[in-house]
Amino acid sequence: MQKIYKHPNLPRMVKQGLYDPFFEHDACGVGMVANIKGVRSHRIIDQGLEALVHLGHRGAAGADPETGDGAGILIQVPHDFFEVESRKWDNPIPQEGEYGVGMVFLPRSNEAQNNCKVIIEECVKKENMSLLGWREVPIDPTKIGVLANASRPFIAQFFISSVSRKNNEDFEFCLYELRRTIEKTVDCLDMKIADDFYICSLSCNKIVYKGLVMAHQLQDFYIDLADKRFMSSFALVHSRFSTNTLGSWKLAHPYRYVIHNGEINTLRGNINWMSSREKVFESIISGQDVKKLLPIIKHGQSDTASLDNALELLLATGRSIEHSMMMLIPEAWGDHIPMDQKRRDFYEYHSSIMEPWDGPALVI
Repeated sequence: MQKIYKHPNLPRMVKQGLYDPFFEHDACGVGMVANIKGVRSHRIIDQGLEALVHLGHRGAAGADPETGDGAGILIQVPHDFFEVESRKWDNPIPQEGEYGVGMVFLPRSNEAQNNCKVIIEECVKKENMSLLGWREVPIDPTKIGVLANASRPFIAQFFISSVSRKNNEDFEFCLYELRRTIEKTVDCLDMKIADDFYICSLSCNKIVYKGLVMAHQLQDFYIDLADKRFMSSFALVHSRFSTNTLGSWKLAHPYRYVIHNGEINTLRGNINWMSSREKVFESIISGQDVKKLLPIIKHGQSDTASLDNALELLLATGRSIEHSMMMLIPEAWGDHIPMDQKRRDFYEYHSSIMEPWDGPALVI
């Protein structure tokens, strides 16, 4: 049985006494590196990690100076790397875009970890997909702080293919449905197990490497990031600084689509409106069951995670990234603002569908 280390100075984020995680705030370091022609290379990974290191002054550390508030990187799925890794399995991965990769934090207790894996495998089968294999993500725990390591989850990846051939957008929506099904099933387990479980990303085109680490530690902690076959045409990086809050592996950024700095001042209203709209959600697209996605925004999440959930919904249901972000964070379009009528009509129409998520200083 694996020994579990818990540290009294890194308590769980639960409401107690005068403390409520709902009122957390943050002000972080945010960066992006991209090849505008979409050419993938390992150099983009290196440049992203270099940018992250230079954002170290925007992050924070606790009583343990080697334990930060969190850092991470969002990149494209490195197909060449995973193609070689999957040769060790009975079912190697198919062509690029025809499989999904789940990056998941699991409990370190063997029993709880196995329970979560069984749930994932059962949900995959139930959603008419095929589990190709599991991969333990290689890490170097000596590169992070004592407190971060004490609360470190077991980090793994699982690979999924669709039984029936689907285009990229349809497959991505199916993976979205699958992730929500898995999350809701795990939430029905013991609260402690559910709190130690988190799917960082589950996608056929992007993946998130993050954790309760400092900006300069990420590249040495995740050994994969040094492999030359690890290539992407973009890298979104984030160094977290949270005030009046407690650090957590799953609260590190990036989330599945968004990195963000600042405060979303309208958060409570945004969540309440989304909750009320869920009652009338429906889809005319065959095979899409929107009820599996509910609730869109899970209770108790950070403001960025909530924004990420809202964006994920808009993208998954057919809108472009530009359309979605103009709905979520519209520019000022009042009567006194000079603007062409077509754009003004766009904002006025969508104001009846989605209220502004107001306040962030920067969103990528």
